[in-house]
Amino acid sequence: MESAGAALLKKRVNLVDALKSLVQEYLETEKQINLKFDFRISAEPVFVEIDEAKFLQAISNLISNAIKFTPDGGTITITLEKQQTTALITIADTGIGIPQRFHAGLFDKFNNARRTGLKGEPSVGLGMSIIKTIVEWHEGKIWFESEVNKGSKFFIEIRKSN
Repeated sequence: MESAGAALLKKRVNLVDALKSLVQEYLETEKQINLKFDFRISAEPVFVEIDEAKFLQAISNLISNAIKFTPDGGTITITLEKQQTTALITIADTGIGIPQRFHAGLFDKFNNARRTGLKGEPSVGLGMSIIKTIVEWHEGKIWFESEVNKGSKFFIEIRKSN
């Protein structure tokens, strides 16, 4: 997986349109999964140089994790903020949160933070390391904040293109 970064097919993408399209898929299932999606984006275009399929897979994986660990009636908020030289994507949930003891190694392969989802969804312990790898292929940064029983908030920062 690490070497696949060399095979990125980067192009200039309007992140606003790409995220709208991705989130639309989740909005269509909102009632079926009994969660509320809140989508807050910049009104003006935000252009980045990305391999759209791979980068959006990382975002989709974070949203899927939020769904997996947010109880019925909870909220998942996806935000895109245009900053001076970067775009900041935030995926926040009102889920069960991540215990402090798992924070340091969360992005490691096969970490001990691996947990079954609230509806019994299994975990192999690779998802977070794959997300981090994809973000780093794009010269981006990823970090998170989380508190047990209050939810989690994941941040991805990526350089804007002109």
